[in-house]
Amino acid sequence: MPRLSKRTLDTLKVEEKEYFVWDDDLPGFGVRVMPTGRKSFLIQYRDSGRRTRRKSLGRYGTVTAEEAKTEARALLSSVTRGGNPSEERLRKMGAPTVGGLCTRFLSDYVPSHCKESTAKEYKRCVDLFINPAFGLVQVEEIQRSHIANLHHRHRDKPYQANRTLGVLSVMFNQAEVWGFRSDGSNPCRHVKKYEEKKRERYLSPEELSRLGQTLIDLEAEGVESQSAINGIRLLILTGCRLGEIQTLKWEYIKGNSAWLPDSKSGAKRIYLGPAALETLSGIERLEGNPYVITGRSPRTHLTDMQKPWRRIRKAGKLDDVRIHDLRHSFASSAVGLGESLPMIGKLLGHNQVQTTARYAHLADDPMQNAAERVSTELARLLGNGSA
Repeated sequence: MPRLSKRTLDTLKVEEKEYFVWDDDLPGFGVRVMPTGRKSFLIQYRDSGRRTRRKSLGRYGTVTAEEAKTEARALLSSVTRGGNPSEERLRKMGAPTVGGLCTRFLSDYVPSHCKESTAKEYKRCVDLFINPAFGLVQVEEIQRSHIANLHHRHRDKPYQANRTLGVLSVMFNQAEVWGFRSDGSNPCRHVKKYEEKKRERYLSPEELSRLGQTLIDLEAEGVESQSAINGIRLLILTGCRLGEIQTLKWEYIKGNSAWLPDSKSGAKRIYLGPAALETLSGIERLEGNPYVITGRSPRTHLTDMQKPWRRIRKAGKLDDVRIHDLRHSFASSAVGLGESLPMIGKLLGHNQVQTTARYAHLADDPMQNAAERVSTELARLLGNGSA
């Protein structure tokens, strides 16, 4: 058997039937010569069941003899350690892509483990960021560097970059459960999230008055959806999350409370003050529709509050106010009225104290005002001209 080199390969003659020439330096490494004149490198070995296996290493002309021999040496070495290159190739050919994982993740995992709002966010991340980046790549081929690069690509939007990283992490955990990756191989590990600056926007008393008058004016003019106006009023008066008001049903309301069977924090009681109850009493109940904030189609709730809210806030000259800021404003008002943080947490439906603690600094405002009043009065008595 000759040593396979360019000179040797170029002298091999074409015959009527295919034949093999094996390298004398590396047993198991050879070349197949076809009647067409095509020459392809390969390895031949026995697997653990003592069956003869072959694996192609590429066509001569595309791959050099030295390149093929280097790969052959590595593969044959893996065989001595129990590897099976031919079987691994077949397994990889049938391995799922990230696109396939996304499809199964959204159909099998998300519906039974995520709330509706979370499911929508997961699908959005998959459709806009994950599938376009990795859809055609095999699940087991994804490495930490791929994840880090995608995360870095969206660094100008830290919130979105972090949400996408979170979805990827959950998805690759599930890939391990389904046997698509080995245990503990989640490529999202150690990819550090970007720091997010929590936005805190609270409506001032003047802004709340302006918003209230805007709602009254739009209602009188009949130029805005009544359902949207009702929804905004209830958001202001209850401090609820948007989804809680959108999906509120009449059957949940009992006396001065609304009992939600499910929410972001689980089953929840909403405490309804007189103004909220008055707003509810003024909302028309549509026969056959169980929802308080009704949609256009029968038996549906209003699903899009963002578009009407943008019109409402523009009319009220509150262009930088998000719907969720109404919930923050509810908490801000409660702090200003002297309510304790534990009480505010119960009103908002927080399960953890630290969630409510973000409003703690607002308690400084009344204290500062009191200090200024006392200081001013003392200065007047001292006669130092500060009064």
